[in-house]
Amino acid sequence: MKNWHDDTVTISDECPWLDDSNDAMLVAEKLGIPFQTVDLSEEYKERIVDYMFNEYKNGRTPNPDVLCNREIKFDVFMKIAMSLGADYVATGHYCRKSSIEKDGETIYQLLSGKDNNKDQSYFLCQLSQEQLSKTLFPIGELQKSEVRKIAAEQDLVTADKKDSQGLCFIGKVRLPDFLQQQLKPKEGDIVEIDSTLDQYAKDTKEDFNTTEEELAYLSKKFTYNFEDGKIVGKHQGAHYFTKGQRKGLGVGGTPEPLFVIDTDVEENIIYTGQGKQHPGLYRRGLFVSPHEIHWIREDLKLDTGDTMNVMARIRYRQTLEKATLHQTEHGLYVIFDNPQSAIAEGQFVAWYQDEELIGSGVIS
Repeated sequence: MKNWHDDTVTISDECPWLDDSNDAMLVAEKLGIPFQTVDLSEEYKERIVDYMFNEYKNGRTPNPDVLCNREIKFDVFMKIAMSLGADYVATGHYCRKSSIEKDGETIYQLLSGKDNNKDQSYFLCQLSQEQLSKTLFPIGELQKSEVRKIAAEQDLVTADKKDSQGLCFIGKVRLPDFLQQQLKPKEGDIVEIDSTLDQYAKDTKEDFNTTEEELAYLSKKFTYNFEDGKIVGKHQGAHYFTKGQRKGLGVGGTPEPLFVIDTDVEENIIYTGQGKQHPGLYRRGLFVSPHEIHWIREDLKLDTGDTMNVMARIRYRQTLEKATLHQTEHGLYVIFDNPQSAIAEGQFVAWYQDEELIGSGVIS
């Protein structure tokens, strides 16, 4: 499928659509199966690109790949495939699918891929039972090296092709160029916050009237004022930066590298701190609004007051971390055993039980 027509913001020799399409056609010809392309650029713009612009504009960090899977590949594309007479859509994701019978119903499970270095279950954290029921993951039981070996044995043109990167079905994008289509550059200050700021020392409050008050406290992000730090540089738009980012600040001369610890898109200020261990990068909890909570395993959905011990991650490739889910009437809190670095609003938190991804949500 083709999702993009504007080559002015793509890095042309990185994952160009035409090369991918030709490779897919050659593989299909080699295997003796029909090959067909479909242009979904209009749907992609409406559901993914517009979402990205809106999130960045509001100072959040979107994950277009998760949305592309939910909205495009496993929705629009899947419906087209079904209309053409397909029974399933098979994808190259490194994850697995299983099923169990419960109360007379078949329940589908999304399991992590056998290749731990390539597990892509996180990108599918927003899929539904209906979508999973019509999906196959044929390489989920294999290591990447085994997939390449099979491709080489079959003399497929893609056997040694490097892994795709960048935006889902677009390729690598120059993000500032991409965002500048709608979000214009605007000069602002880069402010450095010292690690000895008073509010960092006040993270051990003990007296709470309710459990939810404590959960909210553990999940609260640090807030900064211009007067809390010192100006160390200039930037061309706070909405181009995300929490935890190191590259692109253009500020040198500090003992340790500067990391973005927060952005204020209203005042157009980037707040930074020195080093990976800066306290402004860390907190133990996060919150998911009620309408942003998604359960792949709807049968495991929590009721108000319920808790669940899980393993969770807040970004792709992050090691799974021990956490506890707390469902309240106002939303879901995810409290980690250990503080997490660069929890970014707009990203997805996904939670697992053993190898199974059971639910996810957008970080508020």
